[in-house]
Amino acid sequence: NTSASRGGNDVDSMIKSSKLSANAPEFVPLGFNQYDLLLNFSLNFHVFLSIFSDVEDITGILNSWVTTEELLKELVELIYTQSTSIPNFAYTGARLCNYLSHHLIITPASGNFRQLLLKRCQTEFQQRDAAVRGEPETQKKFHSYVLFLGELYLHLEIKSGQGPPVRARVLLGALKDLLISLFSSPVDANLICAVKLLKLTGSVLDDAWKESGESHMGELIKRIEDIVLDAACSRDVRQMLLKLVELRSSDWGRVLAAAAASSATPDNDPNYFMNEPTFYTEDGTPFTAADPDYAEKYQEMLDRQDYFHDVYGENGNEIYDFEDEMEPEMIEAFENFCLESERKRQQ
Repeated sequence: NTSASRGGNDVDSMIKSSKLSANAPEFVPLGFNQYDLLLNFSLNFHVFLSIFSDVEDITGILNSWVTTEELLKELVELIYTQSTSIPNFAYTGARLCNYLSHHLIITPASGNFRQLLLKRCQTEFQQRDAAVRGEPETQKKFHSYVLFLGELYLHLEIKSGQGPPVRARVLLGALKDLLISLFSSPVDANLICAVKLLKLTGSVLDDAWKESGESHMGELIKRIEDIVLDAACSRDVRQMLLKLVELRSSDWGRVLAAAAASSATPDNDPNYFMNEPTFYTEDGTPFTAADPDYAEKYQEMLDRQDYFHDVYGENGNEIYDFEDEMEPEMIEAFENFCLESERKRQQ
């Protein structure tokens, strides 16, 4: 008992004399600093996210690392780069950006996380007219940026007083200008990007513009109709554009949804999968939850865990799995569309 008592007294004495504190800064290994940790975070980004699946854990770690204005700018650049270069990550990246914009502590004089992110997006936005006419690699990077901006518009929430959160209006105008730039150079790659963006955000953009009394969507659809008639795009892309016009004519699929909102299914609601993220199989073929083999393909992607897989072919062009031939009803619809457009022109 005497030995046990003496041992307990020794422990108490050690605790009382200890200089360790629960409030001490996070331990950083000798020779490392926050820049080294952020660099390691960048190099192992996909591994980091797979380990820390809880966004609260990620934010807690970043709050302990990102303690200066320069480090915040580094973080913004890192997440922007990953969101525009890793297949499948634009959706997750946009949601991560929204969460960090509300929960990162540091707010330097140059702006908070959200403000710095939008400034970074502005840099790419200013190069849009050159990018749509650039080399295939330049166009590919620009298209990734466009789709990330679409996801960002859908998911980035700005708290406004006591009302509900609102979307960033600056992105609403930016997406319109990006679509105009894509249509100004109507090569297949640009048109495919525009179709993807409108399938992703079309209904939300349309509603926002109608609410403010603007007719921008109608003007964009008119541009698409002119391209279908006059541009030298491929037959497959022309078919995509026609289907998009048809989708908008049904109020982005919500005509059917309104009739049976409580029993919406992929069969009766074309808008059912509109906002689902796009994934890619190992050979680069895009798929969403609308795909009949979605579960199998998605599991295959999870098993692979390869966020850096290149979804582009050897010639630098994106790989798409189009139908070899146009469906008979599509041909008939296209012919009727051409005749009607020609009749309107002659009036």
